[in-house]
Amino acid sequence: MASNSLSSSWTMKQNKQFEKALAVYDKDTPDRWHNIARAVGGKSVEEVKRHYQVLVEDLNHIESGNVPFPKYRSNENCR
Repeated sequence: MASNSLSSSWTMKQNKQFEKALAVYDKDTPDRWHNIARAVGGKSVEEVKRHYQVLVEDLNHIESGNVPFPKYRSNENCR
């Protein structure tokens, strides 16, 4: 039985590489997902596609107002 690599975690470095690769390889780039997976390193095309889907879902939740605005502490004492 194959392991489910889609549940693997992403490091901060891989996330940054992913973000940069998305900026370089836009939706019109041939073999976009292969290029992004190669740029990230250690992730399959399927993992990269799923990571992108999760990102889009998160953005949709934020833009639709389904994510509450964080409550920050006052900076009055930080002057």
